[in-house]
Amino acid sequence: MRENGAVTSATRQPETPASPMVPPRLIATDLDGTLLRDDKSVSPRTVAALAAAEDAGIEVFFVTGRPARWMDVVSDHVHGHGLAICGNGAAVVDLHGGPGTHRFVKVRELARENALDAVRLLRDAAPGTVYAVEQTYGFYQEPAYPKLHMETPDMLAPAEQLLAPDASGADEPVLKILAYHPEIDPDAFLTLARLAIGDRANVTRSSPSALLEISGPGVSKASTLALCCAERGISHEEVVAFGDMPNDVEMLTWAGQSYAMGNAHPDVIAAASGRTVANNEDGVAVVIERMLAERV
Repeated sequence: MRENGAVTSATRQPETPASPMVPPRLIATDLDGTLLRDDKSVSPRTVAALAAAEDAGIEVFFVTGRPARWMDVVSDHVHGHGLAICGNGAAVVDLHGGPGTHRFVKVRELARENALDAVRLLRDAAPGTVYAVEQTYGFYQEPAYPKLHMETPDMLAPAEQLLAPDASGADEPVLKILAYHPEIDPDAFLTLARLAIGDRANVTRSSPSALLEISGPGVSKASTLALCCAERGISHEEVVAFGDMPNDVEMLTWAGQSYAMGNAHPDVIAAASGRTVANNEDGVAVVIERMLAERV
């Protein structure tokens, strides 16, 4: 989940086609830095490519770190099933209702006990870390947590209080906690947090800053996408995936074909089987157009 603001794309990189083994039945694409341009828009070319894929019988899944309430940017571009995977796999959401009426189809919550353990362990390992709590409908944060997002928090309090059994909104599932550090290098912070937290939670990042996203054990874009595909009788070999940041790595590794954007993090480039051009150059649409042309 990126901060609210543009993220500059890297210099144009050459395209490297993935090696198709079987005809694709599903496209799984990240949003920020991947499908969306830096101004958070969906280009007309990309809109047309997504519609063409659906018309060809290929399902499209948006798979993002964004919460459901931030999905308005693509609500007009869902077809068919209308489902999206949000919160790095913590929720499957039906977007058919349009802005403000999203329905949660599946929730893979972070147990409050695990969340409290993660907060404690990371505070010890990285003093100065501050937290926010993302729930199905609410957003809560510590007073020192910076204003990184597009909304006003529902409550300000220490994370231990926000995650307490009797906290406001305690009957609402926690999807993930966000951990921010003002000084540590983002990749170093991710490594440190994974070592500190261990198997108590899944830790990743999608921001260019030292902002981590902490979900339930085993919860990732890949694992929830795998569940959705299994329900449809779609194998991982029949999936084409796109991404740009570390929270996409598992999904790109799992998919039969995968593409790192021209602006992707080095770990994403290493994980993907192919490369496309940057998000600002409609890299997802470039691959879809070529893929559909090869089916003719």
